[in-house]
Amino acid sequence: MHYKLLARKYTSIKQLLYSHLEKLISIDTYRLENVCVKDEKIHLYKDRDENRVLYISSVALRLSKSQNRKAMELASAIASDLSKTCGDVFSVQIVPPGWIHFELTHSTLAAWLQNLAVGSLEGEGEQGSRGAGEQGTIDAQYNSWRGCANDAGSIERSRDAQYKCPMPNSLFAVQYAHARCCSLVLMAHREGLIKLREPVLNTSPTFWSVTFPNPLPWLNCDGTLRLNHPGERRLIAELVQVVDNIECPDISGSVKWEKVALNLSQAFENFWSNCRIWGEVKITSPELAQVRLGLLMATQSVLRYVLEENLGVFAPLEL
Repeated sequence: MHYKLLARKYTSIKQLLYSHLEKLISIDTYRLENVCVKDEKIHLYKDRDENRVLYISSVALRLSKSQNRKAMELASAIASDLSKTCGDVFSVQIVPPGWIHFELTHSTLAAWLQNLAVGSLEGEGEQGSRGAGEQGTIDAQYNSWRGCANDAGSIERSRDAQYKCPMPNSLFAVQYAHARCCSLVLMAHREGLIKLREPVLNTSPTFWSVTFPNPLPWLNCDGTLRLNHPGERRLIAELVQVVDNIECPDISGSVKWEKVALNLSQAFENFWSNCRIWGEVKITSPELAQVRLGLLMATQSVLRYVLEENLGVFAPLEL
């Protein structure tokens, strides 16, 4: 498996694919020297299909004139060379009139999720808080906040409520999602579903240090990803897109981070509403429960980065 493949330099899957394309099209075969791979030249974009991690490039269409070759012929040559060097990372296909499709393999996606779950995002700020509250307390706070946030004149009417909204705006939903991820992972540690070396860390860039199971059992025995529910796939797709936005300098300057954070927190809520970890799942499919926890860890890692680094907002461990 490719657990060392996605080092900090290539936390973003798009950035990883850029690196392969840059190396390939810079060789003499394509008569390009010192090529700087940028989005406006490669036109590499992520497809919206949530059932797979797919990127599409028009590089062959753009190079066909300068190479004096047909786009499909050039796309076929590029695809063939890429399949030889990174066929275990991406499956590569050509589509008329010269598009190249790159689909991330299950094993590489598993490696990416594993790295993200243990906090591989570069530049993560230090976490200064300790502990996580019980889930019932957080749920009660969240329900109180939702009642406030959805009601006109909420601040005045919340004076007599048991819980007063600390931040009467949409970012509290993101903070809540982050805290809930923390609470659920710590609950799983207490119940023995997973084991953490340090249940709560306050100064480490690797927030979760999982000792069991290590690595998490992302793949079935046939090498396919265990996470196939639409809620799981939607959350994975959001994570891939957000990390691309964070790591790729060609697009990060135009990102609306509050919207990004809200979309990710909503994908988390959809996942948590439809994909159970405890109860029957824990008993009959413990490996599935464990990788769903891994998905929570990955979500927490990305939410924390966006809140603290991009929005300048505290990412609480508890509420």
